[in-house]
Formats: sequence, C-alpha cells, structure tokens
Amino acid sequence: MAIEWGWIGRQKRIEIPDRGISLSADGGCMVLLLHGLTGTPTELGYVAYHLRHRGGHSVRVPRLANHGQPLGILARTTWRQLHASAKEAFLDARREARARDMPLVVGGLSLGAVLALMLAAEHPDDVSGVVCLSPTLFYDGWNVPWYHKLIPLVNYTPIKYFSYFRESAPFGLKDEALRGKMAGQYGRASLRESADAASLGYAHFPVRLFCEMRPLVARCKRQLPAVTSPVLLVQAENDDMTGPSNAEFIRRRVGSVRRELVLLKNSYHLVTVDLERSVVADRLQAFCDSLANLLPGSPAKVQQHA
Repeated sequence: MAIEWGWIGRQKRIEIPDRGISLSADGGCMVLLLHGLTGTPTELGYVAYHLRHRGGHSVRVPRLANHGQPLGILARTTWRQLHASAKEAFLDARREARARDMPLVVGGLSLGAVLALMLAAEHPDDVSGVVCLSPTLFYDGWNVPWYHKLIPLVNYTPIKYFSYFRESAPFGLKDEALRGKMAGQYGRASLRESADAASLGYAHFPVRLFCEMRPLVARCKRQLPAVTSPVLLVQAENDDMTGPSNAEFIRRRVGSVRRELVLLKNSYHLVTVDLERSVVADRLQAFCDSLANLLPGSPAKVQQHA
C-alpha cells in the first residue's frame, strides 16, 4: 500500500438506489451478512446466491453506513455509525426471522465479521450462529506495510485527516484474472473521484477511518466471551491482510462450545470472491443447514467442540 496525501473537503451525498442484496426463501435460516470496511455487498454476492439457490436460506446483505458515498463522506464515518447501521439491519432481519419462525445467522467479511460478533454478543438469545470470514482484529498479513503500526500514534495528530492508503496488488486476491480487473478499475480512481465505489468498493483507505476502527475492535475483543452461539471461522492461511492468528484469537476467546475453524490454502483476504469461493460457500451452507435442521428446543449451542 502506498500513501497518498490530500485534503478532500466537504462533498455532497449521492443517491444510491442499490441498498444491498435481499434474497428470500421458504425455509432454512435467515442469514445476515455484512461486508468489509470500504467494501460493498457485491463481495458477498456469490455466497449469498449460493445460500439461497442451493441451500434454500434467506439472505440479507445490507450496505453499511456511508459506503458507496464519496470518499470524503466515508472518511468521516464513526465506528458508532457503522455499528448502528449493522444493528439496524440486524433488527430488521430478526423481525423477519421471528415472523417466519426461522433461525437467525449473522456473519460477515473482515470488519463485517467483527460487527457480526458484536451483534451475537449483544443479542445472544436471538442469534443461532455466527459466521466469521477473514475476521479482522489486527493487521498482520504478509502484505501489510510496516508503517501501518504507526496508526495508534497518527491518531493523535492532524496527519490522519490528510493521509490515505492506496490499494495495491494483490488487492486481497490470489485469483490473477480478478486481480487484473481490480488493478484496471482502481488505477482510474482518485481521491476526489470514487464514482464506482458503490459497486466496486474504494481504491483508498482513509487513515482517519482506520483510526476510528480501533475502539470498535477493542470493544469486540472485550465482548467475545459473551458470544455463545455456534461459530464458523474461515480464514486463508496466506491472508495478505489479516493472518490466521485473527481467527485463532476469536476461537480461543468466544464462549461458544461449537467453534469450527476452516483454513484455506489457495486464497488471500477476500475469500468470498477468490479461488476457493465455492469451498467457502459450501461450508457456509453446511453450517446453516445444521442450524436449520435442529428441532425446536434442541441444544443448538452445545452441538460439538472445535
């Protein structure tokens, strides 16, 4: 990641007709999936359609607060806004799950996994399962630049308002064909022009936003023992951004009895779109199937050990 400097200033909000993915089914689980920081619902599209059309599960993938808006607006997003938008989507999904008598599964990719864990900790009686895909509590992948460790210091300086990490290869992808497409799309992006962000995500990570995520992650870590629902953790062994130690940290600290860990050998960070996306989708489906097949009153939270 290279660093770019600039003052964007105030930008106007834009209208985004696409609020996310919503797929309904007659049975199965209600599955709420949350995308990652600077990402889009599209990055979860493959697994969402797999869960619906092959597993018969209802799936919701909302757009998190300010994602798809100009970069200057995204950069000013607070962790409370992100948490609030995730909770709003959760309450909607819970309402529908209750009305249709369906188990509710929450999950997400990267930061979305962090938010899903927080929701599970805050609403333990409403969540039947948690799916964590490339969970991101700390950045320890092989492609993370050394200066990322300076963010705790930068947080106390005005530098965070002017600095942006620019995405660079491999863009979280081991798939070379997809990586080439991302390079072309992101290569045309600038700090003041992010017109494709609603569909493609952002080519830049605001340092200010990274600083803002630190209290969110700290809160998630404190809440892990309160997560008691079955947990599925999926992470790439060679994740370029967040290594398997993230999943292992969660596995050891959640209060769940059922804790499944899947390590992928041919993927990087974006496991839902990379070379093993079908493996990821199959494991998610099997996890949701196991929860949907439980009879009312059965011990969903004590099915098996890791």
